[in-house]
Amino acid sequence: MTTQLPPPLTLDAARDLQKMLGAEIGPGLSERELDAVERRFGFVFAADHRVFLSAGLPLGSRSWPDWRNGDPERLAERLAQPAEGVLFDVEHSGFWHPDWAPRPSKMSDALRVAKAALASVPQLVPVYGHRYLPGTAGECGHPVLSVHQTDIIFYGNDLADYVRHEFTGRASSLPARSTVDFWSYFVGGGPGIDVTAPTPYTPYAITADEAIECLRMLVLERLIGRRHRPEQLIEAGLSALVLDVEAESLPLLAGLTQAEHAEADALFERVVDELGLSKGLSEGLSEGLSEGLSEGLSEGLPAESARWELVRCWLGLIVNGSLAPGPGGDIITHEGWGHLDRPESLRPLVDKVEAYNGWAALRDGAREQHAAAIVAEAERLLAGPWPPLR
Repeated sequence: MTTQLPPPLTLDAARDLQKMLGAEIGPGLSERELDAVERRFGFVFAADHRVFLSAGLPLGSRSWPDWRNGDPERLAERLAQPAEGVLFDVEHSGFWHPDWAPRPSKMSDALRVAKAALASVPQLVPVYGHRYLPGTAGECGHPVLSVHQTDIIFYGNDLADYVRHEFTGRASSLPARSTVDFWSYFVGGGPGIDVTAPTPYTPYAITADEAIECLRMLVLERLIGRRHRPEQLIEAGLSALVLDVEAESLPLLAGLTQAEHAEADALFERVVDELGLSKGLSEGLSEGLSEGLSEGLSEGLPAESARWELVRCWLGLIVNGSLAPGPGGDIITHEGWGHLDRPESLRPLVDKVEAYNGWAALRDGAREQHAAAIVAEAERLLAGPWPPLR
């Protein structure tokens, strides 16, 4: 099967992308300036990254690296963070890349081997926040990666796809492509957390209403294209059955064995129909959702109201402890804020998630503090009007 490659980025296309950013755009970097940055910091920009920065230099936020007037120490720190994050997990989480030599028993020796191996792989170059592009001279079309230690996920098929994804909520349907073996390991089966994977919540229902609420959340997640493991559908059905929710197909869904997992989707849909959850959703959400639901199902365009309802569900899971603040905040950032035109009402939460994911939180041992801040912000949002005022 031939992999479809994105076209090379042009200056005109890069300028069009920068109009989506909502940021101040300064004069683009000249070829001489780009070469000077590479010499000073000892890396190379990928070809499309050079074109993007030649078209204009995004400014006005600490998330955009200012390669012209930025603090050199801060820029060097951001360049070092991906490798330092891997070394952090080598030391504290037992990580060891399968392509490295056998892990030495002594930690200092293990760190020395890991550091030497990292020195030989293409450096990741910051694009925005903790989103990075591999730096390889003359090459374009690398996927953009979101990097938190060894939690590394695919965030765009290439630079243009990433900008559309991050700043407009749109992205191509092309699959992730492996372009740099070392970093691609994390996307293609390593330990990274994928925000598009099934929501990693712990079942929480203790009443029939909560069991139905969980089923309702799964319906909405399926509407916007999120995946579910068969076990999640079966477990939701079992919880509902135990809590005396009545639906003819519920015992069939709840009783599926591992060998029968292929039947989970169809039985879940039958349960949804029998409980009238689609009808309940259209009545319970804001006006116009029923039309949006049918539009979303037929055209793949999820209703805005459905996403807002899901944000409320995910916030509730964070508050009741069923969804960890970090992964939960990442999902809300990706599926909520990013697809809802980046509403200001969610920005404080997104900022707290960014702080939780940042290298400073890891370095300073402040992740628990930032996790508590995410929970507090979730509680504040749920206590106010819904959807929250923009």
